[in-house]
Amino acid sequence: MKKTFALQKDFLFLLPSLLGVSVFVFLPFGDVVRRSFTSLDASRFTGFENYRAIWDNTAFRLAMGNTLKFLSISIPLLLAVSLLLANMVHFGRHSICTWYKKFCLLPMAVPTASLVFVWNMLFHRFGILNSILNLSTDWLHSSLAFAVLTLSFLWKNTGYYVILWLTGLQGIPKSLYEAAALDGAGPLARFRYITLPGLKPMASAVLILALTGAFRSYREIYLLSGEYPNKSIYMIQHMFHNWFRDMAMEKMSAAAVVIVCIFAVLVYPFRKKGGGNFDSLNT
Repeated sequence: MKKTFALQKDFLFLLPSLLGVSVFVFLPFGDVVRRSFTSLDASRFTGFENYRAIWDNTAFRLAMGNTLKFLSISIPLLLAVSLLLANMVHFGRHSICTWYKKFCLLPMAVPTASLVFVWNMLFHRFGILNSILNLSTDWLHSSLAFAVLTLSFLWKNTGYYVILWLTGLQGIPKSLYEAAALDGAGPLARFRYITLPGLKPMASAVLILALTGAFRSYREIYLLSGEYPNKSIYMIQHMFHNWFRDMAMEKMSAAAVVIVCIFAVLVYPFRKKGGGNFDSLNT
């Protein structure tokens, strides 16, 4: 009886949030799914015609390929670099580590417009980098624009993920490292058998945040190159922008459903299954 009452009480507390999510997330997305199977004015059922149309669309395939490429390169680099820096800050004793910990979030405080202005100064055809290297490379309007975008994404977001990894590292008992050191385990062994298992609960949240953060990089691309950038950085957001301007709602709906399904497939294997359990590390 008490358990039933507790469940009812918990449900009452969750009810406002469930109503809000249902009204502002589930119902609109349900309408998007419905529109993906109808004509533009939603008066005629078209089956999978809209999905076939976007798949035959060259711009959609280019944008989806570039987006997946950007995710597959920038996110592993972001997680690896931030994890390396977090370990250096957490275990390092040098004053540089202390200073980096204080200022690692500074890039996130820089407004996007100011950041884009600096990138234009550096990577413009007549910018600072070409002047130093005595080159005439058009960094922002060639295939090298993808490298510039990845570098910009890493520079702006690494510090934030360093803080997230530090939060996970501080939750690992120091006694495990001390016991491993007494047993003769080196730094790589401690990282493999203590740090990585201890960071598994945090890794799920970090990965999901990195995926959602990568989709927000459209502002930098748009301010750097406009609506029609070099094809190497033509992302899914550009396509949605152009389709929204043309009021191609049926294509946008079908593409949105595809993207949500891809995002769910990417996130599901890394979903958080619960808190950390260090008992297994002691066995």
